Amino acid sequence: MKHLILGTAGHIDHGKTSLVRALTGIDTDRLPEEKKRGITIELGFAHLELPGGLRFGIVDVPGHERFVRTMVAGVGGMDLVMLVIAADEGVMPQTREHLEICQLLGVKKGLVALTKSDMVDPEWLGLVAEEVREYLAGSFLEEAPVVPVSSRTGAGIDDLKGELARLAAQVEEKRSEGPFRLPVDRVFTVTGFGTVVTGTLLAGEIRVGDEVELLPSGREARVRGVQTHGRKGDAAGAGQRVAVNLQGVEHTEVVRGDIVVPRGVFRTTRAVDVRLDLLPTAPKELRHRATLRLHSATYEVPAQVILLDRDVLAPGESAFVQLRLKHPVLLLPGDPFVLRSYSPQVTVGGGRVLDPIPPRRRRRSDEALALLHALGEHAEADTVRLLVAGSLLSGVAFEEISLRSGLSPRRAEAALASLLSAGEVVQVVREPRILLSRDAFGSLKSHLQGEVEGYLRDNPLKEGIGKEELKTRLPKRSDPRFFTPLLTSLEKEGKVVVERELVKLPGRKGEPTVDQSGLQGRIEAALLRGGFEPPTVKELCDQLRCGEKELLEHLNILARQGRAVKLKSDVFYPPGPVGEIREKLVARLREKGEITPPEFRELTGLSRKFMIPLLEFFDQEKITIRVGDKRILRKG
Repeated sequence: MKHLILGTAGHIDHGKTSLVRALTGIDTDRLPEEKKRGITIELGFAHLELPGGLRFGIVDVPGHERFVRTMVAGVGGMDLVMLVIAADEGVMPQTREHLEICQLLGVKKGLVALTKSDMVDPEWLGLVAEEVREYLAGSFLEEAPVVPVSSRTGAGIDDLKGELARLAAQVEEKRSEGPFRLPVDRVFTVTGFGTVVTGTLLAGEIRVGDEVELLPSGREARVRGVQTHGRKGDAAGAGQRVAVNLQGVEHTEVVRGDIVVPRGVFRTTRAVDVRLDLLPTAPKELRHRATLRLHSATYEVPAQVILLDRDVLAPGESAFVQLRLKHPVLLLPGDPFVLRSYSPQVTVGGGRVLDPIPPRRRRRSDEALALLHALGEHAEADTVRLLVAGSLLSGVAFEEISLRSGLSPRRAEAALASLLSAGEVVQVVREPRILLSRDAFGSLKSHLQGEVEGYLRDNPLKEGIGKEELKTRLPKRSDPRFFTPLLTSLEKEGKVVVERELVKLPGRKGEPTVDQSGLQGRIEAALLRGGFEPPTVKELCDQLRCGEKELLEHLNILARQGRAVKLKSDVFYPPGPVGEIREKLVARLREKGEITPPEFRELTGLSRKFMIPLLEFFDQEKITIRVGDKRILRKG
């Protein structure tokens, strides 16, 4: 069964609802006020099955000017439009606006139903048909069939069904690939079942048992039941009119404009980049920062228009625009939209979404305009390259590339592969995949190399900078996960040397000045004077009248050069006494096999302040092994 959505369009009282009833036997006017006033206020729904496995979901939209926003909601997901024009009146104001809306929202095919044909003579009917063809010239309905019908007598209804079947064969059914999206156009409650929402499934497949969320609120629910055209089922696919019973959410918590999606897949946006076509019939030029109403699917939200390459957009012109939205919505690349003015309340333009999650654009930016042009032209490799380049030093995740470009993961992967092989893009994080442009990767490497050089210039005694210290010096807008691949690349290029936790410059050793060499000599002398119980760091500071930081730098240099032995952070020994104590300890262990701390103190005559650090030092040096409270000689 091929499922398509057929929408009505046309002026008030031109017979849309009566025609749907004549085609399907279903009265889409369901509200008491609609029955009383004889006009459609809310969207109405019906279904029509035709031979050859065709099933239409029919959306009957209101024609009165006051209800145009409801009409826009009905056009979302439409495959074919049935433009209804009364033979006794011809083309009217809402006929024009509805056609413009259909054109802006990307409806490609349809037909014209000349209703009330029984109320005019054949000659008049021919004149109206000619007028309609002239009016449609240049529109997407230019070649559309014009079918005279009478809902009252049934004349022409079979012809209309035949034309619908012929057009349906030319329309490709929506694919049920990817995550589902169901914009809510109606919500109500059913006793014993709870909340029910209806809409046209724009993509994917929704199934009983699916865990869902309602955006933009984020409320979570579970699919309890699915109906299509009044029939219960386990699932529904893209292009079908669907009623979904939701468990876990009250009907008062759901409104038209919400969208039902799989839990945790999509995120909403407060800005979208678009190509905006301003209608030739727009009442006035559009100025930068003007506020209009955006309609897409079942959304209606105030939008500020940021003209990216000019200050004014004249009627009939097109431009790249960022729309900044008052409320968060879910929009994806390729989604159609319409813009309407507040005063007068008319449709002024529309287009399709290019980038659904853009940064705040700098106006007249060549890079931004190049990206939007690539998105508009569906230049996949250029789009991916520009998205990565536009992320600057922050990088961009592969999932975001797919989301912002509208490319399927497979096509995004194909576009990315050529850029990776050419070296234009660098994958810096494997999971999740994060990418940088070649220029950004090079810039970050240069930044890190500069930080190493600057640190060693300011600290001439240091051999290098600690990895963790260097990592903190990445630009704030970069990801700390970039550090390891950046450092690895610098090391491969021979620009730095990495030794354990230290990052050095090739061939560089910390060289003290004459004054610093003199201080190091005085430190050695002070340690030697202390003998087996040398002064601590604090005591050395007092003796030599220098700061602790400076003293520790020199002590660590002496330790690296073998001119001192570091037992712990504040205890350093001259090498000679440590060697003598080591010899005594080894000789004792070879004789007795083990030694306790009191026995070690008796052997060396040292106080506890030095005895314990020395024992721990010999453990670290793998001379001894601690067993309980004793030490034994390490074998081998």
